[in-house]
Amino acid sequence: EIGFMPQALSSKPQPYRPTWIPGAANKDYSIGWSYPPRDYSKWGELVYQWVRHSIEKYGQQQVESWYWEVWNEPDISYWHGTPEEYDKLYDYTAAGVKRALSSAKIGGPAVTGPSSAPAAVFLRQFLEHCDHGANFASGGVGAPLDFITYHAKGHPSVIDGHVRMGIAKHAKDVDYGFRIVHSFAKFRDLPIVLSESDPEGCAACSARVYPQNAYRNGTLYPVYTAVMLKSIFELADREQTNIAGMLTWAFEFENQPYFDGFRTLATNGVDKPVLNLFRMLGLMQGDRVKTESTGRVPLQTILAEGVRGDADVDAFAVARDHEISVLAWNYHDDDSTGPAANVRVTITGLPKDASRILLWQYRIDETHSNSWTAWKQMGSPQQPSPQQYVALESAGELQQLDSPKWILVQDGETKLDLTFPHQSVSLLQLNW
Repeated sequence: EIGFMPQALSSKPQPYRPTWIPGAANKDYSIGWSYPPRDYSKWGELVYQWVRHSIEKYGQQQVESWYWEVWNEPDISYWHGTPEEYDKLYDYTAAGVKRALSSAKIGGPAVTGPSSAPAAVFLRQFLEHCDHGANFASGGVGAPLDFITYHAKGHPSVIDGHVRMGIAKHAKDVDYGFRIVHSFAKFRDLPIVLSESDPEGCAACSARVYPQNAYRNGTLYPVYTAVMLKSIFELADREQTNIAGMLTWAFEFENQPYFDGFRTLATNGVDKPVLNLFRMLGLMQGDRVKTESTGRVPLQTILAEGVRGDADVDAFAVARDHEISVLAWNYHDDDSTGPAANVRVTITGLPKDASRILLWQYRIDETHSNSWTAWKQMGSPQQPSPQQYVALESAGELQQLDSPKWILVQDGETKLDLTFPHQSVSLLQLNW
C-alpha cells in the first residue's frame, strides 16, 4: 500500500500526528497525513526511490511479484482531496513505480464497499480515468492499471442480547464492485483484489467497547469467513470477473487483555479459532470442483437478507491428483444456540479402481480448535499460569475430529454420514 502522505510533503502538514480513542467520535483522526502532496513531482520521485530501494534490497524478481496499491479508502476521510486529485496522485505514483520497474504491478483505488453510492461513484470515475482520462503525469490518455482493488465489509449488530452478523452487506459490496468492473470492457479481465474483506470495518474496535464485535473470539468468525469465501467465488463466476485475492485486515494489538475482541488472529500469542480456518484453507490444494447442497441458503437470499431463516449448510471443494478437500459448514447469522445438521456427504468422480480412501477430518467447533472455550473454562484468566498458557496454545491448534480412517469406495463414489454442530466448519480430506 503506497500511503500515507509524509509530513514534509503534505499540503496541510499541521496538525499531523493523530490520536484515536475507542468509543469517541475521533473527528480529528484524519489530519495532515491524509492530504494531497504540495508537490506531485516530489511525491512521484519519492515513490520512484522507494521502488528502486526495494529492488536493491529484495531483488527484481521479488518486487515484480508485489501488488503496489495506491492509498487506502480515498472515498472517505483517509483522503482530504477530490476524486480528481486522487487520480492525479495515482498518475504520478504509477509513473514513479513504472520508471523504477516497468514490469511492476500498480493498481487501486482501494475504496470502501461499493454498495455505498459514494464509493461506487468513486470507483467508476477512477476506472473511467484509467480508461480514457487525461494523464496528469504524462499528458497522455489513460493510466496504467494492472489490478483493481476495493473493500468489502459486513455489518454486525446486537439483537436481543446476541450478535447478529450482517453478511448481506458484505456480499453486496463484493457484487456491486464486480458489476462496476465488468462494465469496463478494457478492465473486466484484470485481477481484482478485495484488499480488505471482513465482517465489519474497524479492526481496532474491541468487543469490550463495541459489543457487536464479540463474534471475533469464537466459532462464528471462521464459519462466516468460509461462507463468504464461497460467495465471493460464486459472485465472480456470475459476473464473469477475475477474483485474484481476498484479504482480512487483521492486526496484532500489543499489551491488550486476553480475548478483548479486536480483529486479530491471535490474542497474546494464543491462536483464535479464526486462524484455524486459514490453516484449513492452506491445506486445500487443487482446482475448484462443483458442490451441491440441499441445505444451502441460495446466493440471492444471502445477498438480499443474509442467513436469517434456516441455517446455511453447504460446502466448498477443490481437487488435485489423489486428493479431494471439502470445506463444509453449518452457519447462521445469529450467534445463538441452534440445531446440529445431520448430513450425508456424497463424493463422486473417484477412481473406478479405488476400493478405499483415507479420510482426515479437521473441525472447528465449541470443543475443537477453540482456545476461546478453553480460556472460559479456566475462568477467563487475564494472567494465565505457565501451565494454563501451554494448554491455551494447544487448544488453539487445528485439531482433528478423530483419527484418520479408511472408508469404502464403490463405483467411484463414497458416502459419509456426518453431524455438523451449529456454527461449525469442517475440513474433509480424502487421499488415495
